[in-house]
Amino acid sequence: MSIKGVVVAVFILGLAACSTETPDRDVEEGALVSLAQGEVMGIPSPYDDEITVFRGLPYAAAPVAELRWQPPEAAAGWDGVRVADTFADSCFQLRHTSNFVWRREGFPVSEDCLYLNVWTPDNAEGLPVMVWFHGGSHTSGQGHSLIFDGTTLAQQGVVVVTVNYRLGPFGFLAHPWLSEAAESGASGNYGLMDKIAALGWVKDNALAMGGDPNNVTIFGQSAGSQSVCSLMVSPSAQGLFHKAIGQSAACVNPLSVDDANGHLRGSALVESLGADSLEALLAADPDALLLAMVDSDWEAASRIVIDGDVLGEWPSQTYAEGRQAKIPLMLGFLANEGEQLFPVDASVTQAGLDGFLNYVAGDLSEDLKAEYDSENLTPGQLLHAVSTDIFMAFGMQRWAEYHALTGLSTYLYFMDHVPPAFHLYMPEQPYLALEGGSRSGGAYHSGDLALVFGSLDKVGYDWADEDRFVSEQMVTHWTNFAKTGNPNRSGEDSWTPFDGERLSTRVINSEPATVVGVRKRILEILASRQPL
Repeated sequence: MSIKGVVVAVFILGLAACSTETPDRDVEEGALVSLAQGEVMGIPSPYDDEITVFRGLPYAAAPVAELRWQPPEAAAGWDGVRVADTFADSCFQLRHTSNFVWRREGFPVSEDCLYLNVWTPDNAEGLPVMVWFHGGSHTSGQGHSLIFDGTTLAQQGVVVVTVNYRLGPFGFLAHPWLSEAAESGASGNYGLMDKIAALGWVKDNALAMGGDPNNVTIFGQSAGSQSVCSLMVSPSAQGLFHKAIGQSAACVNPLSVDDANGHLRGSALVESLGADSLEALLAADPDALLLAMVDSDWEAASRIVIDGDVLGEWPSQTYAEGRQAKIPLMLGFLANEGEQLFPVDASVTQAGLDGFLNYVAGDLSEDLKAEYDSENLTPGQLLHAVSTDIFMAFGMQRWAEYHALTGLSTYLYFMDHVPPAFHLYMPEQPYLALEGGSRSGGAYHSGDLALVFGSLDKVGYDWADEDRFVSEQMVTHWTNFAKTGNPNRSGEDSWTPFDGERLSTRVINSEPATVVGVRKRILEILASRQPL
């Protein structure tokens, strides 16, 4: 029996992210480069004059009018010099929502949003390129949030690219009308196609930006990590990147078994919208589409679908057969991923919990229960804890196991360092009132973002020396991996590669160490019901 049905239950609220921020700065004359589309001038980073940032570069045509729900088309060129000093609008999404660290308020949105941003050191030549895909459940977020400022990473000798891609129904709606009208005969996954188009742009323009088109690392968190996982098995993406980093979400468990192509949920959304034809759907007001998304509960299952084009089969099948991209992979998860990310169902009874545990662990259900502080947890809390481990811990280690079986370099990490909780995407209002203090959320989902980007001086509050130490090691690991496929410093080997026997896992905190697996017994029990 598989545990994949359980994943649906824990995934329903998605993965969080969002908002736009631009620091105050004076625009100064910066680097002038020649891209495939025309000449463009960047500006000095507000945080380091020796890093140039290019904001709001179009990598595809605006997906509006007849291009809504179409694969991205090439962006038009321009005459003269384009001054890249302004971030583009965020892709269309809900605004004014509040949820733990992922709160977001009003910000400009548009369907004309297929733009990216580049940070590059002055006089760069042939540097590794790191392409970032933000999280947000594939329904929210943007690559230009201040927390993703690429200055610190670029200071380590890499070129950083952050990408906006279509979200929610604009990026992932699948429906029979759309499939019938498409040349491919498929619909959905437009947001993945956007990422592939952005990687094509990087291939064409990396040299001009001081990067190496043959040394591209894709990295992402939450929904962005699911995208990384999916792109590794998409035929359309092969050859466009050479290393991958996944943070806190995998794709190796099917998420919509009963609606793999997304047509059922798509039909429910269109019915809620009241559209009676493809023409009416194409003409629908964007805010009306968002309202229909909410009313139809469209976002309650995976946004990524098996469309027969970008993804022809469940990624788990591709990974199990060793047909994923043959590249180095680094991936990991945090200690408290479920903190306010997934809901705790207070209505769960003891009988309901026992049935759930029997489903996911069979004869080992009591053994699994013993691995948690079950005496001090309600049935709903225990179900929440186990479900989170199924989705995050099990999913990430299984991704690592699949990849390590190919003999390719695989590095697994586990961050249990506890950062302060703050409004990640509202730097002007970072304070978040938690009853137990700023660090009472544990190592929460998204708590690694500022640490990976080294943006502690730009966002948040209540940072301490330990946070800065952890951030420095993460920045080093991430950029070393982008350079060489190995997160260790030259001449060091403290973080050993992962394999199915040793389960080598780097524990990231103020006293980092490599251990023989984390949550070993829990993951062994879960794996007994879903063997490799």
